[in-house]
Amino acid sequence: MRHGGQILVDALKVNGVGRVFSVPGESFLAVLDGLHASGIQNIVCRHEGGAAMMAEAHGKLTGRPGVAFVTRGPGATNASAGVHVARQDSTPMILFVGQIARADRDRGAFQEVDYRAMFGPLAKWVAEIDQTERIPEYVSRAFHLAMSGRPGPVVLALPEDMLSSRAEVPDLAPAAQPLSAVAAESVAAIAQALAGAERPLVIPGGTLWSQAAADALARFAKGWGLPVAVPFRRQGHMDNAHPNYVGDLGVGMNPALGQALAQSDCLLSLGSRLGDTLTRGYELMDPTRPHARVIHVHPSPDELGHLWRPDPGLVADPRVVVSALADLPAPRRWDGWTRDLRTAYEAWQDPRPTPGAVRMEEVVRWLSDQLPQDAIITNGAGNYAAFLHRYYRFRRFGTQLAPTSGSMGYGLPAAIAAKLEHPDRTVICMAGDGCLQMTVNELSTAAQHGAAIIVIVANNGQYGTIRMHQERSYPGRVSGTALANPDFAALACAYGGHGERIGRQEDFADAFQRAHASGRLAVLELVLDPEALSTGATLSETRTAGEAALRCA
Repeated sequence: MRHGGQILVDALKVNGVGRVFSVPGESFLAVLDGLHASGIQNIVCRHEGGAAMMAEAHGKLTGRPGVAFVTRGPGATNASAGVHVARQDSTPMILFVGQIARADRDRGAFQEVDYRAMFGPLAKWVAEIDQTERIPEYVSRAFHLAMSGRPGPVVLALPEDMLSSRAEVPDLAPAAQPLSAVAAESVAAIAQALAGAERPLVIPGGTLWSQAAADALARFAKGWGLPVAVPFRRQGHMDNAHPNYVGDLGVGMNPALGQALAQSDCLLSLGSRLGDTLTRGYELMDPTRPHARVIHVHPSPDELGHLWRPDPGLVADPRVVVSALADLPAPRRWDGWTRDLRTAYEAWQDPRPTPGAVRMEEVVRWLSDQLPQDAIITNGAGNYAAFLHRYYRFRRFGTQLAPTSGSMGYGLPAAIAAKLEHPDRTVICMAGDGCLQMTVNELSTAAQHGAAIIVIVANNGQYGTIRMHQERSYPGRVSGTALANPDFAALACAYGGHGERIGRQEDFADAFQRAHASGRLAVLELVLDPEALSTGATLSETRTAGEAALRCA
C-alpha cells in the first residue's frame, strides 16, 4: 500500500523523470513526501511562472516532457504563462496542480478553480485524478499525449485527499514511442512535387528535431542545391554557417528573405505550421489567396489543411522524412536561387552601427565568434532579441532556447534549466531590462542549485519593443514604457554571484572572460543608449518616420 504521492512519484521514475521544477504548496504535500529520497531532483523555484518555464525549456532540450508541480489557485494561474509557451511552441510538458479535497468541490472553497475550464484552451489535455488507484493510468496517458502528434502541455489536477489516500496498484510500463517508418512512395511524392518548382524554400520547424536531423537537412540541401529558411526562433535547426542556410522567417526578418517567401512558388514545410510570424501576419502568404504550392510534413493530421492546402501532405515525423530525402538523388538543382538568397543573408549580417558606447550588434557578433558551438543561448522577448536573431550564427541543434510565443521573462528560467541539464556547457541568457525583471527572482534559484549561467542584460531603461511601436503609431507621446531599474550587477553579487556593469564596448570581452572564469552565477549589465532602439532604426528615426506617416494619413 502506497499513498498517492508515492504512487505518482514512482510513475515519474518509471517514465525516466530525473528532475522536476516546483514551488511547494500544502495541496500536494504527499508528492513532496514521495520525492524525498526518490532520486528525482526537485528544483525549488521562486515563482510558479518560472517553474513552468523551466519545465518547458527542459522539454525543448530533451524532447521528453518537462515536469512542474505547483499549488492550487494562484499557483496554477501563475504557472499558466509557461503552459501557454509550451502550447504555442509545441513542447512536451506536464504540469501537476494541487487541488482542494474532493468533498469540498463546487463550494467555492479556498483557492478552488475548475482546471478543465481554466486550462482547456491552453493544454492538449486537462484532467483531475479522483481515484488514487488510477494515478498510474493518468500519468501514462499524460506522457503519451504530451509527446504524440504535435507535442504540447498536459495538466493534471491532484485533489489533496486523493494524494494522501493509500492504494495497492501496480506501476505501468513507460510511454512507448509509436513506429515512425515512412513509406518510400510518400517520400518519392514529396521529391516529385519539389522537382517541379522554380523558386522553392525548405522550411524546417517544430520541436521534433535533432542534431541528426540537422545533419540530414544539410546533406539534403547541399545535394539538391536548395535554400533553407527556418521559422521564428528555430535557428538551431540547421548550421547557420552552411552555404544553403539563408536566414530566419520571423519577427524582424531580413526584408530580402521576406520578399523571397512572397516570390517562392513551392514551400517544403518539415514540421512548421507556417503561421503568422513566419508570414509577417499573412502579408507575405495569404491563406485565402495562396500563391505557392505547399508540401506539408507534420506529425499531427490536424495541422494539414488547417491554414494551407497541402499538395501533398504527409502525417509523419519530419526527422524521418528529411533523412529519407537526404538519401535521394537530386532530380534538379537550384544553386543560383540559393546563392542569391545566401548572399542576401550574409549582407544582412553585416553590422548596422547603433549609437552609444556599448553596441549590441558588436556584443552579439563577439559572442558568435568566440563561444563554443555547443553553447546554449536563451532569451525572452524584446527588441534586444532581434540583435541575436540577426547577428548570431547558431551552429548546432539545441543551442537556441527562446519562446516562439514571444513570452517575456523566459530567458532566465530557460537558462537555469539548460545549465542543470548540461552543466559542462556554456549557457548564456540574453535579456532586456524589462524582460529580465519579469522573472529576476529566479536568480535565487540559480544560486541555490548551482546553475552557473551568464546573464547579459541589455539595459536601455525602457520597454524597447513597445516604445518602438508607440513612436511609430503615436510619435512623441511616451506613456507607460519607461523603466526604473536596479543595479543588476549588484543584484548578482547579492545572490553570491559575479556582477559587472559595462559602459564601454572595449570592456566587454574582458568582463565576459571574468564572468566565465568565476564559475558562478554571473550578470553582465550593458549600459545602452536609449536611442539604440532596434537593429534597423534609432529612436529618433522611428519617431520621425511615425510623424511622417501621420502627416500622410
